[in-house]
Amino acid sequence: MTERNTAIRSLHDLGLAAWFGGSLMGAVGLNGAAQDEGGVGASRDRISSSGWAKWAPVNAAAIGAHLFGGGGLLAVNAHRVAAQQGVGASTAAKTVITAAALAATAYARILGKKVELASSTDPADAEKAGKHPIDLDKAHRQLAYAQWAVPALTGCLVVLNALHGEQQRPTEQIPGMWERARSATHLTS
Repeated sequence: MTERNTAIRSLHDLGLAAWFGGSLMGAVGLNGAAQDEGGVGASRDRISSSGWAKWAPVNAAAIGAHLFGGGGLLAVNAHRVAAQQGVGASTAAKTVITAAALAATAYARILGKKVELASSTDPADAEKAGKHPIDLDKAHRQLAYAQWAVPALTGCLVVLNALHGEQQRPTEQIPGMWERARSATHLTS
């Protein structure tokens, strides 16, 4: 119970922190600044798209670190997931919310790329956008929802991460494993 997993936990937590913080800052700060400086239309879209495009590789690295760390934590805590009451359920919830956050992140990037191409002054981008025209108003609405869904979902992951930390305390582990064992014996009786 005293085994340390500092490197894996750090990858998991720092990746999640960057994913959550970057998405929240982008939704509030970057989009707000683009609105203030670019006004409406293509100018606003170019400013916002440029910032999000610069963030995308950092965000991908953060997500990768979080997923790698999460996989490592799951591997080293598999016994707790199986034996301690409540840990399996919170792990399942965390897995589902992680998948939803990944989907929202990917969807936001796809929509953002479409808006970026539609607002670009580069003739090659304009040609690509012309081959796949989009309803910009609809794309903006969907993008706004997706960009707010990411910090909402990753914020839920931060809360579940705190729950997992609480569940890892020795005062939680022993009774949780005892209760799981007791419940299993009642099911077989």
